[in-house]
Amino acid sequence: MRAARLINLVLLLQSRGTMTATELAAELEVSERTVYRDVLALSAAGVPVYAEQGRSGGYRLVGGYRTRLTGLNRDEAEALFLAGLPGPARDMGLGEPVRSVRRKMLAALPAGLREASERAGQRFHLDAPGWFDDTEPPEHLAALARAVWQDRVLTMRYRRDGEVTRTVSPYGLVLKNGVWYLVGRVGDDLRSYRVDRITGVEEDGASFVRETDFDLPSFWAERAAEFVRRMLRETITIRLSPHGQRILRHVVEPPAAREALDAAGEPDPDGWVRTRLPVESIDVAYTYLLRFGPEAEVLEPPALRARLAEAARRLSDLYR
Repeated sequence: MRAARLINLVLLLQSRGTMTATELAAELEVSERTVYRDVLALSAAGVPVYAEQGRSGGYRLVGGYRTRLTGLNRDEAEALFLAGLPGPARDMGLGEPVRSVRRKMLAALPAGLREASERAGQRFHLDAPGWFDDTEPPEHLAALARAVWQDRVLTMRYRRDGEVTRTVSPYGLVLKNGVWYLVGRVGDDLRSYRVDRITGVEEDGASFVRETDFDLPSFWAERAAEFVRRMLRETITIRLSPHGQRILRHVVEPPAAREALDAAGEPDPDGWVRTRLPVESIDVAYTYLLRFGPEAEVLEPPALRARLAEAARRLSDLYR
C-alpha cells in the first residue's frame, strides 16, 4: 500500500512540477504528516525530491528527474476505459484505479502535452445522473461491479411484488438516466434488474464463462427499444398546432414523438396537422394532453376527448 503511494507521489510531482504538502495530501487522501514521512523515505531511497520554502514553495523533483514506473496493472488497465466517468467509476468502487491510471497517463505525456487533460476538464464534463435524483449509489453496486469484473456467479434477492431470490451470472452494468441496471443470465435468459431494487447479494464462489459474442451496448439498445415498444400499447388521434408540433418531443417519449411526426398529414391553412400518437395508456395520454394546453386537440377516442373537455371546463371555471 505504501509503495503504491510513494510511486503516486513521484508521478504527481513528475506531471505537475511543484506541489505543496497540502495539495499532495489531498490528492493521495492522506494526512500532511504522512506526506512529510513519504518525502523523507523517497529522499533516503535516492529520489531527488527538493523542498522549496516560501509562499510559492512546495516539493519538486530536481534536475528533470523522471521515473519509468508508469506501467499499468490489470485494475488500472480496466479502469482506463472508465477514466471519463469518474462519478460512476467511484460508485462502483473503482475510484482509486481511475485516479491512479490518470496520474500514470499524465506522467507518461511530454511536458508540453500535460495541460491537455486540464484544458479538457475545464471545457467538458459528463453529468450522468438525471435531475433531482438521489446522488447516493445503490447499496450493492460495488459488490455487483466486482462480480461483473471477475465473472462470479451471484445469488441475489430482488424486490418486485414481494422479494424473490435469483442465481445470476452478471454480464454487465448499465447507467441509464441516473439509474443503474444489472444485466445477467438467469438460466437460459438474459435479463435486466434495477440495482436499487436488489436487497441482498452473495457470491456463490463459482465463476461462469460468458459468450464471446455478447455485446452489452447492443443488448441494451435492443432491450430498451423493446421496452418502449411494449410500453406504448395505445394509440390516440390528435390535432397539433404549429407550436404543439415544436414542443411534442418535450412532452412525450422520443419514440412516440418521432412516430407521431412521421404519421402527420398535410397542415391545414392554420398550420395544424392531424396524426396518431402512441401512448402507454389513456390515463397517461390525459396527462400528456394537459401539458399541451390549447396547442393540441383530441379527436379519438371519444372518452379521452370528453375527459379533456371536462378538464377545460374546470380550468375555465377556475380562471373566470
